[in-house]
Amino acid sequence: MLKVQLDKLKKHLHPGEVYRRADLAQWSNAVDRHLHQLQEEGKLTKLSAGLYYCPKQTAFGKAPVEDEKLVEAFLKDKRFLLSSPNAFNALGVGTTQLYNETVVYNHKRHGHFPLGGRTFDFRVKPHFPKALSEEFLLVDLVNNLDRLAENADAVLSHVKDKSKALDTPAFRRTVRNYGDLRARKFFAQTLGDATLAYAL
Repeated sequence: MLKVQLDKLKKHLHPGEVYRRADLAQWSNAVDRHLHQLQEEGKLTKLSAGLYYCPKQTAFGKAPVEDEKLVEAFLKDKRFLLSSPNAFNALGVGTTQLYNETVVYNHKRHGHFPLGGRTFDFRVKPHFPKALSEEFLLVDLVNNLDRLAENADAVLSHVKDKSKALDTPAFRRTVRNYGDLRARKFFAQTLGDATLAYAL
């Protein structure tokens, strides 16, 4: 009987997908025993408490879990934005440090959580875009300047030049929507627009 139930559970597993224990419990009458068996068989990999990955086989072995699927299962929410301080290096404003950190802007969880052998920095924010853009990253860089191992004055000097080159109505909306108070004041002074100091 248990073998039948285990086989039934396996039919719901798809390579590359992440599952919560609660999701799998609906297809099993002994979920913890089955989870243990599936891990022993290599059909599932435990990512954290109550979170499991069904590995996807490639020519090079098992593919790592996709960050998006991992975070979505953890949050039980598709509304989030993945970023990293490393993304600032592409802006050309003098940042060069490399960080072993993935930031998750979201509406539900705050703190550092280990998932799948890595630590994610979850930060609750009321507003964030659906995707990263050059404009958002520039604003986010000023928001997070205190967290970076860079010379703040030197970086801000480059950010001033960059923001003047990017200055469009869309960029100013990005400042208002996503900049913290310090960032909005900085860009208001840089672009000569006092209204930027006030959030929408």
